[in-house]
Amino acid sequence: MSNRRFLSWTARSAVFIGVASAGLAVMAPANAEPLWPGGPDIPGVPALIPPVPAPVVAPCTGEADRVCMQLSTNQAWLMDNGKVTYGPTPISHGRPGYETPPGVFRVAFKREDHWSTMHNVPMKWAVFFNGDIATHIGPTEEQSHGCIRMTPEGAETLYNHVSPGDVIEVVN
Repeated sequence: MSNRRFLSWTARSAVFIGVASAGLAVMAPANAEPLWPGGPDIPGVPALIPPVPAPVVAPCTGEADRVCMQLSTNQAWLMDNGKVTYGPTPISHGRPGYETPPGVFRVAFKREDHWSTMHNVPMKWAVFFNGDIATHIGPTEEQSHGCIRMTPEGAETLYNHVSPGDVIEVVN
């Protein structure tokens, strides 16, 4: 009889522990990814199809076959056949009195190591596209005397991407 009582007590304890454990598991937050974009969340099941990232779109009119620059957001994109291939990358532009004009321009020439005689400063990775206005390395947190200042990576990538005659579009 004492054996029976012991088994009964053990069985009840096991059931109690099982129910308590299940209750704690239900209370824990479940992390899940949807089975498909916008689909249901099933705890513990990873997404079968990852969400497709939205394509990067540049704000230019389509005339830019190689470079699009937006002054209001201080960003530039490299283009190929109307599609963004690089960017956005940070830029800065002309300060008041030295504004960078919007428009569609052609790359006139480029020089890897140019020296500005007007401002007595180096212009690494310079790409001239509107008279004496060019893209080149410079502090993107400061405005220029009309040139487009870029990060070192952005300026070098743009320099290697364009050739004389390519179209650059600058929009507000």
